[in-house]
Amino acid sequence: MKLKKIRVCRKPPRSKLGFTLLEVMVVLAIIAIMAVMVLPRVMGALNDAQKKAVKADLASLSGALNMYKLDNFTYPSSEQGLAALVNKPGGQPEAPNWRTGGYIEKAANDPWKRPYQYLRPGQHGEFDLYSLGADGKPGGEGDDADIGNWDTN
Repeated sequence: MKLKKIRVCRKPPRSKLGFTLLEVMVVLAIIAIMAVMVLPRVMGALNDAQKKAVKADLASLSGALNMYKLDNFTYPSSEQGLAALVNKPGGQPEAPNWRTGGYIEKAANDPWKRPYQYLRPGQHGEFDLYSLGADGKPGGEGDDADIGNWDTN
């Protein structure tokens, strides 16, 4: 009878069990390169989405202000502000036909979590309704520029 040789599996040396420092560094370099290429595109898409959200909010608020005017024959004053769309305003001009329940559910904030600005009379029309942009300061350029109901782009 022939005896078969049995192979004994030996555990590889400890140095063969993990990744080498060089392999880890190569993977991290690849991830960094991909992030540098993708991040600007993602941030650009985020900024565009925020601007579109502002324009949609401004259109909605402008519609509510127009409904307010139809009922009360005038827009709220700057002092009464957009709060006049949620709660019946006091002061002048009066709102004799203010709708029970208001014109909007609650005062909206822009995508940067700041309240929309309202000015009556406006510099661009009967009223100005706008967001101060990403920086929260008047004026600015690019992503920091004000976005108002007078913008057509």
